[in-house]
Amino acid sequence: MSAQPASNGVPEFADSSSLPSHVGIIMDGNGRWATRNGLPRSVGHERGVDALRETVRAAQKLGLTYLTVYSFSTENWRRPVAEVTALFALLRHFIKKDLKRLKSEDVKISVFGTRAGLPEDICSLLDMAVEETAENSRFNLGIAFNYGGREEIARAARHVAEKVVSGELSIDAFTEEAISQHLDTKTFPDPDMIIRTGEEHRLSNFLTWQGAYAELVFMDVLWPEFGETQLREALEKFGARERRFGGLGKEAR
Repeated sequence: MSAQPASNGVPEFADSSSLPSHVGIIMDGNGRWATRNGLPRSVGHERGVDALRETVRAAQKLGLTYLTVYSFSTENWRRPVAEVTALFALLRHFIKKDLKRLKSEDVKISVFGTRAGLPEDICSLLDMAVEETAENSRFNLGIAFNYGGREEIARAARHVAEKVVSGELSIDAFTEEAISQHLDTKTFPDPDMIIRTGEEHRLSNFLTWQGAYAELVFMDVLWPEFGETQLREALEKFGARERRFGGLGKEAR
């Protein structure tokens, strides 16, 4: 993926055809950013929401089609109650403040994960965000909330198994494709690239099935510091890689 320098020093992509169609982001490092700056962890999460807004705008600007962000995992319930409560409050704030704008920008919101254990008003807000943007089509924003990749796979496999038991599907139809069609992300293509911030180098149960061939980009920046410049940097790294999907590389051929 070639780039041309822009007047502000940030490269502009010359070949949008080599951009990834779907990018997943593990937004990590809010608490550490706050601690390093002598601030409460809640402030770090607030700054993280600001980073999310900028990143969604940048993704649209740069020509991406699908973006999925990991906003609350099934493992995050292990955090202190006060922090979980603060995270829910930020989701409420984000949807109430940003939904109208996202809707006007033709952004379609999808929510991935289980609703088990979530407060009723959070479920209602998530449903509202999905319903009010259902007809949009220019940009697809996936929100992985109360999401765990293994839990998602187990649910999908259970649904396929139920269809086999009922006779709706044959046992031979219990395939990878059948599981994929029962995942939360069935309307999204598999991610081409997964970015993780926060100075960590693991997937943390994010898009476990879908990310089998995703290019992984780990960035030594905390999420509140992430924005358009960092997204461009990740896209440059993606464009410099050769994706072989188990085949031979250009040199071997």
